[in-house]
Amino acid sequence: MSTSPALRDPATPLWWGTIVLRWVTLAFALGALLVHHSGYDRPGLAWAGFGVMAAWSLVTTLTFARESLRLRSLVVADVVVTCGVMLTSQLVLSDQQFAETAPLVTTVWASVAPLTAGARFGAVGGVLAGLVMAVCTGLARLEVDLDVARDGVLLTASGLLIGITATTARRSQATLAQAMRTEAATAERERLARSIHDSVLQVLARVRRRGAELGGEAAELARLAGEQEIALRALVTTEPSGPADGDADLRAALQLLATPRVQVSGPAGEVRLPATIVTELVAVTKEALSNVERHAGPSAKAWVLLEDLGEDIVLTIRDDGPGIPPGRLEQAEAEGHLGVATSIRGRVNDLGGTSTLETAPGAGTEWEIRLPRPRQRRRGSR
Repeated sequence: MSTSPALRDPATPLWWGTIVLRWVTLAFALGALLVHHSGYDRPGLAWAGFGVMAAWSLVTTLTFARESLRLRSLVVADVVVTCGVMLTSQLVLSDQQFAETAPLVTTVWASVAPLTAGARFGAVGGVLAGLVMAVCTGLARLEVDLDVARDGVLLTASGLLIGITATTARRSQATLAQAMRTEAATAERERLARSIHDSVLQVLARVRRRGAELGGEAAELARLAGEQEIALRALVTTEPSGPADGDADLRAALQLLATPRVQVSGPAGEVRLPATIVTELVAVTKEALSNVERHAGPSAKAWVLLEDLGEDIVLTIRDDGPGIPPGRLEQAEAEGHLGVATSIRGRVNDLGGTSTLETAPGAGTEWEIRLPRPRQRRRGSR
């Protein structure tokens, strides 16, 4: 069974590039060995080192070609094996070859290890592997000169570039996968919306109209049918709110609270925040609307306004009820009724925001919740 493209490692082309480059550099190392063979102090050890390089090239080809076998331990072992073969150059090269800056046993074959580390671990892993190879190059040369410094810069830079490329590819794939899931969910929601509109919503609308015409108990049924019609319309027209452990759309979540007595307004686009913050803000809104239902009377209406100011998120809940008399909240808290103190102010304080209540007898109530946008999300929106 083939792997879904959305689940494949997007850095796979980089892995194949390291495989091809390893064999190309191995051929170059063979040529260097043949050219400098006669001047080695221990030519047998040089050929043994080349044999290890060839065997390891075969092992990495068979393993790195399969995504499931690109283990962290193998990538670390790649750096260790490369360093080990490189350090044998102290025993292989003669003093004259060191003086002439002859190539080490590994030559350019050593440049592949930082690339595989970058492909597996990202930029940090590629840089660390490049630094390790640079240090080993200095130890094998028994000195640090301009050539060693140049090789170190190239090894570190190559690991960094491959690491950045691999990380960017994986992030792009994650973004694309999320977009594909959202598109699929939107298409399914639109299909359900069409089906519901042709059946359930039409029936609810007819019950609402007919009940209002008949009056009496039928009018109460008409009111309930109207509330369910609005809630259902909001449900089938609202964008998916996102995974519980990721981001969610606060505007979409608040739209589900709309009823004939509650009007919800917000920006035209999404207001994405961490899902935990969205859950808490929706709970705050529900508590405020619950207070309107309990204390403002059956004819009171409420308005929920969401504003995205970039640096801050502002949520306003207002009603046209009779308002709260002075001292009533303090009395309720003293009596053990902690709805406002805990469910509203407590939640907002825990999120690092502020809550302001404006009310007066006969003037209704208005809550203003102001929450700083989380730093990471703020950077992303910019």
